[in-house]
Amino acid sequence: QVQLMESGGGLVQPGGSLRLSCAASGFTFSNYAMSWYRQAPGKERELVAGITRTGGVTNYAGSLKGRFTISRDNAKNMVYLQMNSLKPEDTAVYYCNAAGSYSNSKYWGQGTQVTVSS
Repeated sequence: QVQLMESGGGLVQPGGSLRLSCAASGFTFSNYAMSWYRQAPGKERELVAGITRTGGVTNYAGSLKGRFTISRDNAKNMVYLQMNSLKPEDTAVYYCNAAGSYSNSKYWGQGTQVTVSS
């Protein structure tokens, strides 16, 4: 059974930091590129950051580069999103996504809420 379980969300003050984690199971993690997306109320889901299956290449939404860092640990089947200098506009539900590098398979987690507010 495929599962992506996000954790680490919560309430943080502007300027603060959070580290999101995504635990993967039920598929060959190292064969999948991983991404974080987010969806704010009333807005479409948008890509935050992505990382290739080996971790060798990362990409970020232009406005987030420098504040957010995506990483993965293939030995632990985990992907992370370090978020620094958080702003109220970063408030959203953050989703973990897996996309097969050798297949068309795609999986989504249930999401974790991040709220940036004073």
